[in-house]
Amino acid sequence: MLQPAEQDPEVEQIKKDLFKLAMQGKWNNVVKIYEKKPQARRAKITRSGDTALHIAVSVRKESIVEKLVKCITDEEANEASTSLPEGKGKQAEKSERPLEIANERGNTPLHLAASIGNFRMCLCIAGGHRELVGIRNSEKETPLFLAALHGKKEAFLCLHGLCKPGEHYNCCRRGDGETILHCAISGEHFDLAYQIAHKYEGLINLYDERGHTPLHLLASKPAAFESGSRLGWFNKIIYHCLYVKQLKVESFPHYDIQQTVEDKREPEKYPKNYATCINFFQVLVVLWNTIKRPVTWKKDSTTSEKNDPENPKKGQCKQSSNGVDKQSQLFPPNYYISIELIKFIYKAMLVILGFGSKEIKKIQAKKEKHIWSIQLMNKLLDSSSSEYDSSAGNQPVPLKTMELDERKAFKEIVANDTNGIKISSGTENKKREQEKKTDEMAKKETPILLIAAKNGIAEMVERILELFPVALTEKKTDEMRKKETPILIAAKNGIVEMVERILELFPMAIHDMNSEKKNIILLAVENRQTHVYALLLKREILKDSIFHVVDHEGNSALHLAAKSNDRHPWRIPGAALQMQWEIKWYEYVKNSMPMHFFVRYNNNSKTAREIFTKSHADLVEKGGKWLNDTSNSCSVVAALIATVAFATSATVPGGVKEGIGAPTLENQPAFDVFSISSLIALCSSVTSVVMFLAILTSRHQEKDFRSDLPTKLLVGLSFLFISIAAILVSFCAGHFFVLKDELKNYAFPIYAVTCLPVTFFAVMQFPLYLNLIWATFKKVPQRSYTAVS
Repeated sequence: MLQPAEQDPEVEQIKKDLFKLAMQGKWNNVVKIYEKKPQARRAKITRSGDTALHIAVSVRKESIVEKLVKCITDEEANEASTSLPEGKGKQAEKSERPLEIANERGNTPLHLAASIGNFRMCLCIAGGHRELVGIRNSEKETPLFLAALHGKKEAFLCLHGLCKPGEHYNCCRRGDGETILHCAISGEHFDLAYQIAHKYEGLINLYDERGHTPLHLLASKPAAFESGSRLGWFNKIIYHCLYVKQLKVESFPHYDIQQTVEDKREPEKYPKNYATCINFFQVLVVLWNTIKRPVTWKKDSTTSEKNDPENPKKGQCKQSSNGVDKQSQLFPPNYYISIELIKFIYKAMLVILGFGSKEIKKIQAKKEKHIWSIQLMNKLLDSSSSEYDSSAGNQPVPLKTMELDERKAFKEIVANDTNGIKISSGTENKKREQEKKTDEMAKKETPILLIAAKNGIAEMVERILELFPVALTEKKTDEMRKKETPILIAAKNGIVEMVERILELFPMAIHDMNSEKKNIILLAVENRQTHVYALLLKREILKDSIFHVVDHEGNSALHLAAKSNDRHPWRIPGAALQMQWEIKWYEYVKNSMPMHFFVRYNNNSKTAREIFTKSHADLVEKGGKWLNDTSNSCSVVAALIATVAFATSATVPGGVKEGIGAPTLENQPAFDVFSISSLIALCSSVTSVVMFLAILTSRHQEKDFRSDLPTKLLVGLSFLFISIAAILVSFCAGHFFVLKDELKNYAFPIYAVTCLPVTFFAVMQFPLYLNLIWATFKKVPQRSYTAVS
């Protein structure tokens, strides 16, 4: 049913005028209506319940938003309003304060300003009315939460500074239990997450509704770390040439709320026609700072280590966890400036030659993500408790359960309900007695909040949430915690940096197991995380107790290495090469431990070899089909080249001399090139055909994929490429005699154009050739890094 204000013809006309002017972009006229007619300030002009202020914020009209907010007088903004249920789109507009009016989704103008990340509009709207920061929408999201959800760091810092003292934690959770730190990490806004971790340390060890802490979420993002990213050699050079600044704790500066947007900008201290000269001077300053930076690193080793945690200190070796040097010094100390200058020139040339700016920005963003994720990881780990539950081995990072927090809330409720005063106001003896009683009651397995909710005690639930909002976090059972811990997730996803750091801080975390009784070794082997497994092999740990563990099905690490992975994790194309790397991985795990170290049979009385043969039968079949198809295609080309090469090698350009049978073009360089290249083409093509025929006639057994079949394919492709090149050289050398002297200068361009189609074929096959070389000679397979659920 429509409200009386909505039935008023004057109000309806105001709404129509405001909507029309807003859609036409005539915002100055909207401002005039706001100034003259107070009803306009509460008028919802769209079907979704947006006011003109909502729309102005959505289209980022900063100056208009400032004027509209100024039109709302202090008397109106401070009017008492009746609280209505959140999320309702149709509300009594007269009962709401203009800045608190929400649309159908429950979003106020401040919610929209926070979502788009415009800190000036946030400051303008909430600067004089800080209570707006705590208003929740239909999803129970505050403007502060929305700023974190969308990764808007400036808006978040602004709203954080506007929160009333003691109410920061009230604004940092959503209705489903998700915190601002969870959201920032999920969205990979690591610079913002770093700020939140410092300003809201109480959120670091909280669970969401899935039982995940922020560290769990970070451990599920392998692409956020250098170990989980793979760059080409060219991009690697650029990657290591780039410099990324370390994150620092930031705070939002305090502005005068009454200043306009233009007034907040610092006035220029030079005439406008000097702008070009000033900009050029600033570029020179940046260049000088870039060149002199290595000297600063040399002077201050501490600063050097903090500048780029992914790269070792210039001129020194990178330290491992036990202090052993990983690599020796590459350059003498006096080469610092020269090396950095070369890097700077290299980056400048990339931009000048047009390789540049977009690709470099992508790599820069990737390196920023890698370095900032490490900073965030260190903060999350350092802020965790120093104690570790070695008896259970469940938590690589000891997580602060909500038990103590619930005790605090329970103490407050008991004190208020029984004595009418807080415990803190009583004597010390009474306090201790009361604490002892409440502690005993709070030690029950079921959290107080859940007991109250199950029994329908709404008053107690409301009181708990009022006194301690973060009590929404449920106390997870041991089974939930055993399901996944951060180190296990990191091991599954191949995040070497996190695994190494956790083991440095909490060595007992290596005993963690999930619900299937799989420890870090079993998970690394099962998910083909070669770098994690190699790291654990190098660490000084009790290998007998760690590597000898079996899961709930009795599978050892060798059994899991023998199981086929349906996700095809290896970074190599073709089923045959995938099979080759599966065999290599199985043999690598087997040979990493002494003979008969792993358990021979699992609970199903299966050996690792039997599991390997059964689970890889389909891959063997696909690999054999792929090899046959490839060999068929290449053997046709090789046979054609062999036919042509035989014909050319049996033909003598220019004929022979009568009587002696010697070639008439003997001793000419072109003739010698023709003769040699024809012979090479013939021999190479025949050899290639033989190799491909050997593959086609092979039995394609499991063991053949280890080295026999890939080697034959590699040899066949090698001789095929040689024969292609040789036959092209032979053709050009023989045809050279046909051309007259006046056309000899144009011969080479003509030959180049003629050879292009055949060259294209060779180029298209070349990636396969490189993959074959890599797969054949690489001892340990390389995994493709995607997140493992």
